[in-house]
Amino acid sequence: MTRLRLLIAVLLLSATAAGAAEPASEASIRALLSVTQARQLVDSMNGQLEESMNAGVRMALGERKPTPKQQQAIDNMKKKMLVVMRDELTWERMEPLYIRIYRDSLSEDEVAGMLDFYRTPAGQALIRKMPVMMQRITPEIQSLMASAMPKMQQVQHEFMAEMKAAGE
Repeated sequence: MTRLRLLIAVLLLSATAAGAAEPASEASIRALLSVTQARQLVDSMNGQLEESMNAGVRMALGERKPTPKQQQAIDNMKKKMLVVMRDELTWERMEPLYIRIYRDSLSEDEVAGMLDFYRTPAGQALIRKMPVMMQRITPEIQSLMASAMPKMQQVQHEFMAEMKAAGE
């Protein structure tokens, strides 16, 4: 009986040790952020903010054409929002977030495996091509969202009517 307990204890300890992977170190995360060019990605994202904002305005306006005064107000709003977003989304503010989230999400072995991959020609190709792929997919997603917008507005309208009826 004692041997059985010992065997069970060893198996449980082994399973626990295998399941408790070592969290990624800050040094390995920084190496991963470097090899994946995360800073350049954040910088390029900041460069794309204006186009994303323009697409959002176009989606919100739909077929309506703003008056000159409305267009001036839109332009002023975009300019102010771009300043805020660019100030908030700097690498200096983003890097600690990346490090914290990567450390909470990835083990040291997983980061090592990613580093091995991203240092290969295929990994480097993915890093180089990902921003272009994201640029290409963004308008596709915005188009899908534009077609979904009337449906979402209908759901919202039905919800408001249901809430009103439920309050009576």
